[in-house]
Amino acid sequence: MGEPIPSPYDINGQHFNPDMYLEKLIQERSLNEIMDHKFEIVQDIQALHSDMQTLVYDNYNKFISATDTIRKMKSDFKKMEDEMDLLAANMESITSFSEQISCTLQDTRQQITKLSGVHSLLKRLQFLFKLPGKLKATLQEGNYSQAVQDYIRAQRVLQQYGNMASFQGIQSDCEAIVEELKQKLRDQFKSKEASAKELAESVDLLLQLQEPADSLCAEFLAHAETRLGEQLTLLEGLQDQDIIEFVDIGSSGFLSDLCLVVASYNDMFINRPRLHNIQQCDELDSVALSQLGNFVLRNMEHYFSLVGKRVEHEQERGSGDTVVLVRALDRFHRRLQAMNTLFSDTDFARTGTEIVLRAGRRQCRFHLQALKAHFANTLAQVRQSLAAPKLISQDGDGSTSLSELLTSLVLATVEKVKGVLQDLLIFSQPDLTFGLKPHFCEVFCIDNVREDLVVGFLHHLTATARGFCVSGDSKSPPALLLLLSKMCLEFETSSVHYLLSQTDEWFNIEDRHGSGILTSEAEICTSMRAAAQELLNHYVRMQGLSVSQMLRKSVETRDWLHTIEPRTVRAVMKRVVEDIAAVDSQVGALYEEGQRAERSSDSSRRTHSANVSRHMYRSNWSSYAPSQLDSSLVTNIQKLFSERIEIFSSVEFSKVSILTGIIKISLKTFLECVRLRTFSRYGLQQIQVDTHYLQLYLWRFVADEK
Repeated sequence: MGEPIPSPYDINGQHFNPDMYLEKLIQERSLNEIMDHKFEIVQDIQALHSDMQTLVYDNYNKFISATDTIRKMKSDFKKMEDEMDLLAANMESITSFSEQISCTLQDTRQQITKLSGVHSLLKRLQFLFKLPGKLKATLQEGNYSQAVQDYIRAQRVLQQYGNMASFQGIQSDCEAIVEELKQKLRDQFKSKEASAKELAESVDLLLQLQEPADSLCAEFLAHAETRLGEQLTLLEGLQDQDIIEFVDIGSSGFLSDLCLVVASYNDMFINRPRLHNIQQCDELDSVALSQLGNFVLRNMEHYFSLVGKRVEHEQERGSGDTVVLVRALDRFHRRLQAMNTLFSDTDFARTGTEIVLRAGRRQCRFHLQALKAHFANTLAQVRQSLAAPKLISQDGDGSTSLSELLTSLVLATVEKVKGVLQDLLIFSQPDLTFGLKPHFCEVFCIDNVREDLVVGFLHHLTATARGFCVSGDSKSPPALLLLLSKMCLEFETSSVHYLLSQTDEWFNIEDRHGSGILTSEAEICTSMRAAAQELLNHYVRMQGLSVSQMLRKSVETRDWLHTIEPRTVRAVMKRVVEDIAAVDSQVGALYEEGQRAERSSDSSRRTHSANVSRHMYRSNWSSYAPSQLDSSLVTNIQKLFSERIEIFSSVEFSKVSILTGIIKISLKTFLECVRLRTFSRYGLQQIQVDTHYLQLYLWRFVADEK
């Protein structure tokens, strides 16, 4: 937009037109309004006139004041110029007088300088002459620091003028006093009652007196080693003390003293101010650090040896509590971490962790021995229960007793292992200083607890169970073999998984089975199942041989050529059936029935038997005429010797399979004994009666019709 157009009616504007304004005013307003407006304009004109008059007066006053100020400044500058001229004249006069004085005192100044030098030399000589007496006085007062300072001040002068006869006496006196001072400082240095401040002062003064630093370091450490040796000797005599008190005494005594020695040594020899040769100080630091390192390592090795022996003694004694042992080891390890902050060159906490690891490994070994002993005792109690005459209940059923023995054996073993794991769990508590260290967790939890203890004990169970299968060991009751076989199956089915999973969960063992570090559950279960199979096979052989003995004696001790006509079954056959029925009851207490094969018809069995017999034994009967033997008799004899029984093969984990295996061995023995004997007609008929009886009463026990 453009600039606004100036109005001629604006009374305050530059383009105001009074005629037009008056004309407009007359047209728009009445007379009264015009008179009022005139009155307002008159008042405004008077106010403006008054303001302008005031402004003129103010400006006039300021102009008068400025005129006075300028006049005064002009007068001041004139005065200042006169004073500067006077100052310049005075400076010229002073310079002239100074040159005159310098010329006058030139010769006197040289004499004063010479006199001042002579005065200073006399003061030094006076100090040297008084030095022996002053040194003796400060030595008697015990102010060793002042004596050293005085001697160091005079030492350079004495060394410079020592060849002069007048100074030789002073020098020899001072050296004798300084030697006495050194001896007193060394005595204070070796004093047992000396405080750390006094020791530091003694070492500092001896170093100022140019004593060799390496020998001072060695003397200090030798003196400290004597005191630490007393602490170690005290610990060595406390092997029967409570282990927590033993660790506390070692921490508050030996370790505290060692920390004080190291701190004092650092302050005296390593952290002291470097006021002189930097290279020499670096060499001193190197020597001092080397000697300190050897000293600390030597004493700490002795201390670790004592602690290790005490922990081992505590564990071998067997009277200690694991909680107490772990608390003592935690205090021991915690204090070693404090040592690391003071002496950072060696990780003493790691060495302490090794001692804790050895203690944990030893504890696992003791627990493994306890588990083996507990299992042996439990097994002995089971054998005693099996050997007791009233194992079978009044109803003639021993199933309850065998199942109870199995339950007690498995539960007692599993609970014992759980108790051991809970006891060892104290070693991995998170509030322990070593409990969460990766090195400790990996070695203790995986190698010692899981592999050596749990897996090792499970392998021991398997080996112990298999030990009863050794040939020639006939003292073990057959029921024990059956019980152990079922126990191995129980472990293979549930207990192995339970124990390993509990161990992995409690001890935070990661699932790294694929790496080969951990023994797999499948490997242990396979071993358990193999042991169960071996025990069951051995049980079947033992029971089969027991029945076979009766059958063999019943055949071999009878005169079959002169026997009478059979009237009934022989008593031994009834005994055989009774024994097998007892075995059936015994096995049924622990194993399920199992599946039976369907029984074929007797005709098919007979036909099959006849065909086989004609094929296999034709040559055996060819020498006999058919008229000499009854046809049915020949058929039965052929049937008796034609059956081919698979014996001593692995049996399944079922009652039918176990009984079948026992009966196979028994019948094979019976068959072989009959085959080797010669029978009369009545003897053969007796065998037929006995065989028929066995067929009737043994069929319900077997699964294989062959």
